[in-house]
Amino acid sequence: MSPKRLNTVLATAVVLFTLYLGSSFVLPLGTSFPGLPDWPSDDSGFPVVKGSREIAMGLSMGVLLVTGHRRALGWVLLMTAVAPFGDMVNVLAHHGSTVAALGVHGLTSALIAVTGLLILRETGKAREAGKTREAREAREAREAREATAPAPAARPA
Repeated sequence: MSPKRLNTVLATAVVLFTLYLGSSFVLPLGTSFPGLPDWPSDDSGFPVVKGSREIAMGLSMGVLLVTGHRRALGWVLLMTAVAPFGDMVNVLAHHGSTVAALGVHGLTSALIAVTGLLILRETGKAREAGKTREAREAREAREAREATAPAPAARPA
């Protein structure tokens, strides 16, 4: 499997999981927040806020993935990794389960960040290759113009 295909599969998984997670908080599916000992009640608005955040992140990543803006997708993935990291800090700060904080939120954050870095690495190599190709084409065009240009006329003394 090519690196680009692997990165696309990872990014697609992140997008789909983020959308699923967001939907599970907004829709009445009985989802809980992994790690928090005192889950806020449904009438607190916390699940809808969290779900809306997840859906917005999933949609923004999904649009970039579908439209082929891979470099921007890499940056957005890196920025999105901050959300599960914040969830991890939230769980730890409120004396929640350390295993859930690190095992669920920490690993999720790391997976999203690694996916973003892989896509940035992939697009960085492609950009460099494109610059090299553009420079070569420009040099060849310049040489072709010089080869077909008439010789300068001799000036009388």
